[in-house]
Amino acid sequence: MKTPHVEIIGGGIAGLTAALAFAKQGASVCVSERAPALTEVGAGLQITPNAGRALQALGVWDALVARGVVAQAVVPMDGVSGRAVTRFDLSQQSPHYLFLHRATLIDVLAEAVMEAGGAVKLGHVPDLDNLPPHDLLIGAEGLRSGLRVRLNGAAEPFFTGQVAWRAIVPQESAPEARIWMMPHQHVVTYPLTGGRLNIVAVQERTTWAAEGWSHADDPAHLRAAFAKAAPDLWAILDKVDQVNLWGLFRHPVAATWVGDKAAIIGDAAHPTLPFLAQGANLAIEDAFVLARSCCDFGIKNGLQHFENERKSRVMRAIAAANANARNYHLSSVQRHVAFAGLKVLGAVAPSAFLNRLSWLYDHDVTA
Repeated sequence: MKTPHVEIIGGGIAGLTAALAFAKQGASVCVSERAPALTEVGAGLQITPNAGRALQALGVWDALVARGVVAQAVVPMDGVSGRAVTRFDLSQQSPHYLFLHRATLIDVLAEAVMEAGGAVKLGHVPDLDNLPPHDLLIGAEGLRSGLRVRLNGAAEPFFTGQVAWRAIVPQESAPEARIWMMPHQHVVTYPLTGGRLNIVAVQERTTWAAEGWSHADDPAHLRAAFAKAAPDLWAILDKVDQVNLWGLFRHPVAATWVGDKAAIIGDAAHPTLPFLAQGANLAIEDAFVLARSCCDFGIKNGLQHFENERKSRVMRAIAAANANARNYHLSSVQRHVAFAGLKVLGAVAPSAFLNRLSWLYDHDVTA
């Protein structure tokens, strides 16, 4: 049988995972990345068990665990008083819940793709009207996907009224994610290897900032925004000497994910806000399911199977992320009621947090 050739636009997490998944199925794979080097703008990310299963099946999980931090807990914090509201245990998750630098994931995936015989073209932006012969084209180039526009037409995002800062500071920390909740704002911190702490700080405001992670900002602006933070949180923010700021925009989920010998995955198909830590995880799931579907059913039928399989799950995850954006920023009486409820939940039914997310974390795309 003829070996299928897969062209992939975008050498980020979605594109490289797709390249590895298709290469493992025996396809010929070429990834085109506009950047001159395979680096990922940003900082840390959380790999949850649902994506971990796909990465296990692709043979890269052990390498990632060796270079990441295995999470032990999620700890909701009162960002004003500095007190822990409760603690939800993650230590029994299988595979592990992992804290990882984005660059580490990119490095491991890229190395695995090339070991599997895939090609990666750097500094290359393919012309959609003049592509080399291919059996499948995958758009994994993120928010500004040209293939998404080809399949769906242009769509305008809207500003959510929130901005986010991202930074890394030197600090040893317990292997847990802390969600420091304050009225109209919150901060998430978690450790990375090498004695580093990843910070994502979100604030509601009317003035918008440009979209994208690469916009440098003055750390003093971050500290001014969180002037009422608890001393422990303030001490973390006081260490920030470099920070990026971006506006959070809500993009519609693409109506059409597949076309004639073409598909979009990850942020190109379904951008999500960073309040459930699922952007990278959903992209990894997409890549695995697309490759498996095309292998099992052939490319034509596999493309439609992929879209049918993924859409409802992705929509549910995006809705859950949107809900967290509200829950993290409660004020006044709502805030005290929510904290009391979390405290009772953590004491009486500590497994309830994970049970509530079992639809997300227990999902197995490899089954």
